[in-house]
Amino acid sequence: MAQKNITVIPACKRVGSSTAKEKVNKLRVAAYCRVSTETEEQNSSYEVQVAHYTDFIKKNAEWEFAGIFADDGISGTNTKKREEFNRMIEECMEGNIDLVITKSISRFARNTLDCLKYIRQLKEKNISVYFEKENINTMDAKGEVLITIMASLAQQESQSLSQNVKLGLQYRYQQGKVQVNHNRFMGYTKDEDGNLVIEPKEARIIKRIYKEYLEGESLAGIGRNLEKDGILTAAGKPRWRPETIKKILKNEKYMGDALLQKTVTVDFLTKERVKNEGHAPQYYVENSHEAIISKEIYLQAQEELHRRNNIYTGADKNKRLYSSKYALSTITFCGDCGDIYRRVYWNVHGRKEFVWRCVTRIEQGPEVCENRTVKEAELYDAVMTAINKLLAGGDNMIRSLEENIHAVIGDTTEYRISEINDLLEEKQKEVISLANKGKDYDFLADEIDALREKRQSLLAEDASLSGENERIQELIEFIRANKYRTKVFDDKLIRKLIQNVTVYDDHFVICFRSGIEIKI
Repeated sequence: MAQKNITVIPACKRVGSSTAKEKVNKLRVAAYCRVSTETEEQNSSYEVQVAHYTDFIKKNAEWEFAGIFADDGISGTNTKKREEFNRMIEECMEGNIDLVITKSISRFARNTLDCLKYIRQLKEKNISVYFEKENINTMDAKGEVLITIMASLAQQESQSLSQNVKLGLQYRYQQGKVQVNHNRFMGYTKDEDGNLVIEPKEARIIKRIYKEYLEGESLAGIGRNLEKDGILTAAGKPRWRPETIKKILKNEKYMGDALLQKTVTVDFLTKERVKNEGHAPQYYVENSHEAIISKEIYLQAQEELHRRNNIYTGADKNKRLYSSKYALSTITFCGDCGDIYRRVYWNVHGRKEFVWRCVTRIEQGPEVCENRTVKEAELYDAVMTAINKLLAGGDNMIRSLEENIHAVIGDTTEYRISEINDLLEEKQKEVISLANKGKDYDFLADEIDALREKRQSLLAEDASLSGENERIQELIEFIRANKYRTKVFDDKLIRKLIQNVTVYDDHFVICFRSGIEIKI
């Protein structure tokens, strides 16, 4: 038996797409370029890279030019927004490219997982990637090991850069420097130095929103009013959503203050941002810029937001949704069980008759609440009788109202607020000092929160008194302008003057926003 003769045939795998024709004279070569900032050196710039690789590929007689794929000004930590990169991968998958050339691993990806994912994906199609700076070809035996190491270093570099950016922002926050994207921030623009300045036309819209809200209009109602007048949102859209109105009402920047670092980036690779709920320190800067809304008005709006979100009425304290569909919605109460009255209708001989009934009686029957049903005309007449009684009082009523005006803030309250501010400043300096040293400062968080709540309570109390004074002054002006005149029912007038109406078995009590009560 003849001796076996074994000849080793070395593997000679040709670089190129497995879907390409077997006989291809030239390698189809493409280049990928990317720059992420405008401060890159010239030899790494977008235009230079594109020109370099176009010339580099076309000069090689064994290569066929398959295109330049270039992303300008896009971060390399994530490939989702890199349109040209993704288009290049699609071309590779379709068998139109055999080799990809790029400057370096950090230009291809700064995320190790993404980098390896796409290299392996291309290798399965027999497509190699050549990194010029590192002199690595992914088809080499040592290629993937080197790539893993280099990509990890690139990822660490990106993480370090992200950390430096965070520290820079934190330093700016500690200095009270406010950074706001003013392009979609209604009411403000920026001056040459980057400071927030009021945009008068938009500021009038902001003031209108606060005014209508405090006069009883709902979020949706304010939106409808703005749409009716053809007023566009900050994004230039005609539709005003209740959430948009609510954000405006809750934004402290409209009273000249700024809460910094409301959101934080929790993953430097995905750039995911979340609401800052203890992830990082926040910085509250008072009087950081010119206010559109006074602090008193702003705090009154916060109080009203809280009130509307917490309407619990009736014996069982059921939560009721705020409504401004009718002027007396959600402000008309039952004198028996304390629940709200709702507008409903009866069929009387085939025609609708509108009445107001206690919601507890509607839902649970007269066994739980026996208070009466009121015809709408009777309710409206009672409210207008109270308003006209007020007007008939003339000068006597004005004198009575003027006696009810309070001192807005006393020396004691002012001193207490000043003391709290001094303590807050001390505690905040301690936090900054500990944070800069990398030490734990959580034990100070509760103290700062308690002090801020205490100060907020004093300011809210002051704002409440100030608001009451404003409403008294408004009522005085209303009486002066309409003395001895008879007014008829008008939704806007009711929202402006009436705080609430209470229905009893044989009478009504109408409470004005100034605090005056009239029994009818």
